[in-house]
Amino acid sequence: ESIYNYRREHGRTYHAYKDGKYIFPNDAREADRLDLQHHIFRLTFGNRLYFSPVKEPKRALDIGTGTGLWAVEFADAHPDCEVIGIDLSPGQPTLVPPNLKFLIDDAEDVWIYNQTFSFIHARLMAGCFADWPNFFRQAYQYLEPGGWLELQDYGLPVKSGDNTHLSTDLHRWGELLCAAARNLGRPMGSDVSESYKEWMREAGFVDIQTKMFMWPTNSWPKDPYWKELGRWNQINILEGLEGFCLALLTRGLDWRKEEVDVFVAHVGRDLRDKRIHAYFPMPVTFGRRPWPGEIVV
Repeated sequence: ESIYNYRREHGRTYHAYKDGKYIFPNDAREADRLDLQHHIFRLTFGNRLYFSPVKEPKRALDIGTGTGLWAVEFADAHPDCEVIGIDLSPGQPTLVPPNLKFLIDDAEDVWIYNQTFSFIHARLMAGCFADWPNFFRQAYQYLEPGGWLELQDYGLPVKSGDNTHLSTDLHRWGELLCAAARNLGRPMGSDVSESYKEWMREAGFVDIQTKMFMWPTNSWPKDPYWKELGRWNQINILEGLEGFCLALLTRGLDWRKEEVDVFVAHVGRDLRDKRIHAYFPMPVTFGRRPWPGEIVV
């Protein structure tokens, strides 16, 4: 029952199991945002759940499953695959496909699964691990030969094609969050997502690929598709903005809550400003464990 004794801080709740490891809230407000965010991923990926060329998977692991939507949809799409979703917080549904189960577990611990997996999926985990190379080594160990690991993540600070993001509170926000995360020993954003290919290669993965997507900060693009994506993402970021900042800036940079509130208001103003043509890089990186005897170049 102790896993439900959530940390309460500045009006939000955070996971109790391994208290302090994950710096975003786990309350109902955040759960609603995560479900919205899953919809944005669907729009971004053309309704795909993954890009790895996985064929007839038998066992799959979803790391940091959150509200469990990805795992539920993957289990529905692959009824013959045993799917496990793990998270530090118990916020997943109880009515799920029969081939899916959720566990409260920490992917930073030594993995003790009694089987290997055909597919391991991790979404938006930048900021969650202190030792990323170790994560890739463990994922490699628990993949069956020919199995795939896929990470769907984000870059931070924001970028733009015309430098309109420079000298804005929106850009400073990303820099500050990354600095706070480094101080807390769990780097986030581009500090880690840009190194996934290198770490995967060091762990022994092959056929490593990165597909780059982007999420506009609001509806500034002219193209209808990107404009719609920007509208959804503006809601997503504005709704999560306080939660993104509170723990990181108060724990990692010793800010007072009142300072965070003022800064959040300034960043929110920039998120609504269509003159700032900013976007979040959204890389998808995936690779395969080689077959026995395969010559790795």
